[in-house]
Amino acid sequence: METRITGNLFARSPTLETVLMVERTIEKYSGEFNRTEIWKKLPKKVMWQTYLIILDYLQSINKIAISKEGILVYIWSPEVAKKFAKGKRH
Repeated sequence: METRITGNLFARSPTLETVLMVERTIEKYSGEFNRTEIWKKLPKKVMWQTYLIILDYLQSINKIAISKEGILVYIWSPEVAKKFAKGKRH
């Protein structure tokens, strides 16, 4: 994965609250909209550059995927994570 994080990372470093807000919005609209449309649906305004850093982060930890058409999809599964934590593989 190629990252867009360049320059001074802390100049656009998002708060945990902002990261969670973006993640929840993507989960809510998973598979319906592209990144610009999701950005416009956020409950609070976020700078575009900060939003891109959050998308990079969520993609790097496999919580979201971006289709060839640019559609954001939430792919993290809490159920699978719980099963894995309990030692169940399937």
